[in-house]
Amino acid sequence: MIPGWLHLVSIAALLLGLGCAVIIAIDVLRHPQHMAIMNLVWPITALFGTVFTLWGYFAYGRLATDARAEAAMQRGEAMPSKAGTPFPVMVGKGTSHCGAGCTLGDIIAEWLVFFLPIIAVWFGWHSLFAERMYAVWVVDYLFAFAIGIAFQYFTIKPMRDLSVAEGLKQAVKADVLSLTAWQVGMYGFMAFANFHLFRSVLGARLAADMPEFWFMMQIAMLCGFATAYPVNWWLVRQGIKEAM
Repeated sequence: MIPGWLHLVSIAALLLGLGCAVIIAIDVLRHPQHMAIMNLVWPITALFGTVFTLWGYFAYGRLATDARAEAAMQRGEAMPSKAGTPFPVMVGKGTSHCGAGCTLGDIIAEWLVFFLPIIAVWFGWHSLFAERMYAVWVVDYLFAFAIGIAFQYFTIKPMRDLSVAEGLKQAVKADVLSLTAWQVGMYGFMAFANFHLFRSVLGARLAADMPEFWFMMQIAMLCGFATAYPVNWWLVRQGIKEAM
Protein backbone atom coordinates (compact mmCIF):
# COMPACT_ATOMS: atom_id res chain seq x y z
CA MET A 1 0.00 0.00 0.00
CA ILE A 2 1.28 3.42 -0.97
CA PRO A 3 1.43 5.75 2.08
CA GLY A 4 -0.54 8.98 1.88
CA TRP A 5 2.53 11.12 2.46
CA LEU A 6 4.24 9.66 -0.62
CA HIS A 7 1.17 10.42 -2.73
CA LEU A 8 1.17 14.04 -1.53
CA VAL A 9 4.94 14.42 -2.03
CA SER A 10 4.60 13.04 -5.56
CA ILE A 11 1.90 15.55 -6.46
CA ALA A 12 3.87 18.40 -4.91
CA ALA A 13 7.03 17.44 -6.80
CA LEU A 14 5.18 17.28 -10.11
CA LEU A 15 3.50 20.63 -9.50
CA LEU A 16 6.87 22.14 -8.59
CA GLY A 17 8.38 20.88 -11.84
CA LEU A 18 5.43 22.16 -13.85
CA GLY A 19 5.59 25.54 -12.11
CA CYS A 20 9.31 25.93 -12.81
CA ALA A 21 8.73 24.94 -16.45
CA VAL A 22 5.97 27.54 -16.82
CA ILE A 23 8.14 30.28 -15.29
CA ILE A 24 10.97 29.50 -17.71
CA ALA A 25 8.62 29.18 -20.69
CA ILE A 26 7.15 32.62 -20.02
CA ASP A 27 10.60 34.16 -19.69
CA VAL A 28 11.81 32.43 -22.85
CA LEU A 29 8.89 33.90 -24.78
CA ARG A 30 9.98 37.36 -23.62
CA HIS A 31 13.70 36.70 -24.06
CA PRO A 32 14.22 34.03 -26.74
CA GLN A 33 17.45 32.03 -26.73
CA HIS A 34 20.02 32.62 -29.46
CA MET A 35 20.05 28.85 -30.08
CA ALA A 36 16.37 28.30 -30.85
CA ILE A 37 16.20 24.70 -29.65
CA MET A 38 17.09 25.87 -26.12
CA ASN A 39 13.68 27.57 -25.98
CA LEU A 40 12.34 24.03 -25.62
CA VAL A 41 15.22 22.47 -23.71
CA TRP A 42 15.07 24.76 -20.67
CA PRO A 43 11.35 24.33 -19.78
CA ILE A 44 11.37 20.59 -20.58
CA THR A 45 14.40 20.09 -18.33
CA ALA A 46 12.64 21.99 -15.55
CA LEU A 47 9.94 19.32 -15.42
CA PHE A 48 12.39 17.09 -13.55
CA GLY A 49 15.18 19.51 -12.60
CA THR A 50 12.71 21.86 -10.87
CA VAL A 51 14.46 24.59 -8.83
CA PHE A 52 17.93 23.48 -9.98
CA THR A 53 16.99 24.10 -13.60
CA LEU A 54 15.27 27.35 -12.65
CA TRP A 55 18.48 28.57 -11.00
CA GLY A 56 20.59 27.40 -13.95
CA TYR A 57 18.37 29.19 -16.42
CA PHE A 58 18.46 32.56 -14.70
CA ALA A 59 22.17 32.25 -13.82
CA TYR A 60 23.43 31.05 -17.20
CA GLY A 61 20.57 30.56 -19.64
CA ARG A 62 19.83 34.26 -19.65
CA LEU A 63 23.41 34.84 -20.89
CA ALA A 64 22.44 33.11 -24.14
CA THR A 65 19.44 35.21 -25.17
CA ASP A 66 19.25 36.24 -28.78
CA ALA A 67 19.33 39.93 -27.89
CA ARG A 68 22.53 39.62 -25.82
CA ALA A 69 24.20 37.45 -28.45
CA GLU A 70 23.36 39.84 -31.29
CA ALA A 71 24.55 42.86 -29.30
CA ALA A 72 27.86 41.15 -28.55
CA MET A 73 28.40 40.17 -32.20
CA GLN A 74 27.72 43.74 -33.34
CA ARG A 75 30.44 44.91 -30.95
CA GLY A 76 32.78 42.19 -32.18
CA GLU A 77 32.86 40.55 -28.74
CA ALA A 78 32.48 36.96 -27.65
CA MET A 79 28.93 35.97 -26.81
CA PRO A 80 28.17 36.30 -23.08
CA SER A 81 27.16 32.64 -22.92
CA LYS A 82 30.66 31.62 -24.03
CA ALA A 83 32.57 34.16 -21.96
CA GLY A 84 30.53 33.90 -18.78
CA THR A 85 29.79 30.18 -18.52
CA PRO A 86 32.31 27.88 -16.80
CA PHE A 87 33.16 24.67 -18.65
CA PRO A 88 31.43 22.37 -16.11
CA VAL A 89 28.23 24.39 -16.58
CA MET A 90 28.58 24.16 -20.37
CA VAL A 91 28.78 20.39 -20.00
CA GLY A 92 25.70 20.50 -17.77
CA LYS A 93 23.81 22.47 -20.41
CA GLY A 94 24.84 19.96 -23.07
CA THR A 95 23.74 17.09 -20.83
CA SER A 96 20.39 18.80 -20.23
CA HIS A 97 20.04 19.26 -23.98
CA CYS A 98 20.26 15.49 -24.34
CA GLY A 99 18.01 14.99 -21.31
CA ALA A 100 15.26 17.16 -22.74
CA GLY A 101 15.01 14.87 -25.76
CA CYS A 102 14.97 11.82 -23.49
CA THR A 103 12.33 13.36 -21.24
CA LEU A 104 10.02 14.31 -24.08
CA GLY A 105 10.48 10.91 -25.74
CA ASP A 106 9.80 9.04 -22.51
CA ILE A 107 6.67 11.06 -21.74
CA ILE A 108 5.25 10.40 -25.21
CA ALA A 109 6.17 6.71 -25.19
CA GLU A 110 4.87 5.98 -21.69
CA TRP A 111 1.45 7.52 -22.35
CA LEU A 112 1.24 6.00 -25.83
CA VAL A 113 1.79 2.49 -24.48
CA PHE A 114 -0.52 3.16 -21.53
CA PHE A 115 -3.42 3.99 -23.85
CA LEU A 116 -2.41 1.41 -26.50
CA PRO A 117 -0.98 -1.61 -24.62
CA ILE A 118 -0.75 -3.57 -27.88
CA ILE A 119 2.37 -1.52 -28.66
CA ALA A 120 4.16 -3.23 -25.76
CA VAL A 121 3.21 -6.57 -27.30
CA TRP A 122 4.66 -5.48 -30.65
CA PHE A 123 7.93 -4.68 -28.91
CA GLY A 124 8.33 -7.97 -27.10
CA TRP A 125 5.94 -8.17 -24.14
CA HIS A 126 4.97 -11.84 -23.68
CA SER A 127 7.23 -13.00 -26.55
CA LEU A 128 10.61 -11.63 -25.41
CA PHE A 129 9.85 -10.11 -22.01
CA ALA A 130 7.68 -11.38 -19.19
CA GLU A 131 7.78 -7.87 -17.73
CA ARG A 132 5.81 -5.25 -19.66
CA MET A 133 8.22 -2.56 -18.46
CA TYR A 134 11.09 -3.94 -20.54
CA ALA A 135 9.08 -3.71 -23.76
CA VAL A 136 8.07 -0.16 -22.85
CA TRP A 137 11.75 0.68 -22.37
CA VAL A 138 12.39 -0.29 -25.99
CA VAL A 139 9.67 2.13 -27.09
CA ASP A 140 11.06 4.78 -24.72
CA TYR A 141 14.52 4.46 -26.22
CA LEU A 142 13.29 4.72 -29.81
CA PHE A 143 11.28 7.87 -29.10
CA ALA A 144 14.11 9.38 -27.04
CA PHE A 145 16.58 8.57 -29.81
CA ALA A 146 14.46 10.15 -32.55
CA ILE A 147 13.72 13.32 -30.57
CA GLY A 148 17.29 13.54 -29.22
CA ILE A 149 18.74 13.35 -32.73
CA ALA A 150 16.31 16.06 -33.88
CA PHE A 151 17.40 18.30 -30.99
CA GLN A 152 21.07 17.74 -31.84
CA TYR A 153 20.46 18.31 -35.55
CA PHE A 154 18.87 21.71 -34.96
CA THR A 155 21.84 22.62 -32.77
CA ILE A 156 24.74 21.37 -34.86
CA LYS A 157 23.53 22.10 -38.40
CA PRO A 158 23.12 25.89 -38.03
CA MET A 159 26.23 26.27 -35.86
CA ARG A 160 28.47 24.43 -38.35
CA ASP A 161 26.53 25.35 -41.52
CA LEU A 162 26.26 21.70 -42.59
CA SER A 163 24.21 19.96 -45.25
CA VAL A 164 21.15 17.99 -44.14
CA ALA A 165 22.94 14.64 -44.49
CA GLU A 166 26.09 15.78 -42.72
CA GLY A 167 24.02 17.47 -40.03
CA LEU A 168 22.19 14.21 -39.31
CA LYS A 169 25.47 12.28 -39.27
CA GLN A 170 27.03 14.65 -36.75
CA ALA A 171 23.85 14.69 -34.66
CA VAL A 172 23.95 10.91 -34.37
CA LYS A 173 27.65 11.01 -33.39
CA ALA A 174 26.97 13.63 -30.75
CA ASP A 175 23.89 12.07 -29.21
CA VAL A 176 24.04 8.26 -29.28
CA LEU A 177 26.53 7.82 -26.43
CA SER A 178 25.03 10.61 -24.37
CA LEU A 179 21.46 9.40 -24.82
CA THR A 180 22.37 5.79 -24.06
CA ALA A 181 24.24 6.81 -20.90
CA TRP A 182 21.22 8.86 -19.83
CA GLN A 183 18.80 5.99 -20.40
CA VAL A 184 21.04 3.61 -18.42
CA GLY A 185 20.75 5.83 -15.34
CA MET A 186 17.06 6.37 -15.86
CA TYR A 187 16.27 2.69 -16.45
CA GLY A 188 18.40 1.66 -13.47
CA PHE A 189 16.47 3.81 -11.04
CA MET A 190 13.08 2.91 -12.51
CA ALA A 191 13.93 -0.78 -12.14
CA PHE A 192 14.83 -0.17 -8.49
CA ALA A 193 11.62 1.81 -7.93
CA ASN A 194 9.39 -0.70 -9.69
CA PHE A 195 10.79 -4.00 -8.45
CA HIS A 196 12.09 -3.11 -5.01
CA LEU A 197 10.60 0.07 -3.63
CA PHE A 198 7.04 -0.38 -4.85
CA ARG A 199 6.59 -4.09 -5.55
CA SER A 200 8.64 -5.55 -2.68
CA VAL A 201 8.55 -2.87 0.02
CA LEU A 202 5.16 -1.26 -0.55
CA GLY A 203 3.38 -4.15 -2.26
CA ALA A 204 1.97 -1.83 -4.89
CA ARG A 205 2.00 -1.47 -8.65
CA LEU A 206 3.65 1.43 -10.42
CA ALA A 207 1.90 2.67 -13.58
CA ALA A 208 1.82 5.76 -15.79
CA ASP A 209 -1.56 6.88 -14.47
CA MET A 210 -0.13 7.39 -10.97
CA PRO A 211 1.58 10.59 -9.74
CA GLU A 212 4.04 8.32 -7.90
CA PHE A 213 5.20 6.93 -11.26
CA TRP A 214 6.06 10.38 -12.60
CA PHE A 215 7.68 11.40 -9.31
CA MET A 216 9.92 8.34 -9.67
CA MET A 217 10.57 9.42 -13.26
CA GLN A 218 11.69 12.84 -12.03
CA ILE A 219 14.26 11.14 -9.80
CA ALA A 220 15.18 8.73 -12.59
CA MET A 221 15.89 11.66 -14.91
CA LEU A 222 18.28 13.11 -12.33
CA CYS A 223 20.01 9.72 -12.26
CA GLY A 224 20.15 9.87 -16.05
CA PHE A 225 21.78 13.30 -15.83
CA ALA A 226 24.40 11.87 -13.45
CA THR A 227 25.31 8.96 -15.75
CA ALA A 228 25.31 11.11 -18.91
CA TYR A 229 27.32 14.03 -17.49
CA PRO A 230 30.81 12.40 -17.70
CA VAL A 231 30.03 11.14 -21.21
CA ASN A 232 29.09 14.67 -22.28
CA TRP A 233 32.29 16.02 -20.70
CA TRP A 234 34.30 13.66 -22.91
CA LEU A 235 32.21 14.42 -26.02
CA VAL A 236 32.69 18.18 -25.61
CA ARG A 237 36.42 17.80 -24.91
CA GLN A 238 36.78 15.73 -28.08
CA GLY A 239 34.89 18.29 -30.15
CA ILE A 240 32.19 15.76 -31.03
CA LYS A 241 29.55 17.79 -29.23
CA GLU A 242 29.22 21.57 -29.19
CA ALA A 243 30.08 23.41 -25.97
CA MET A 244 26.93 25.19 -24.81
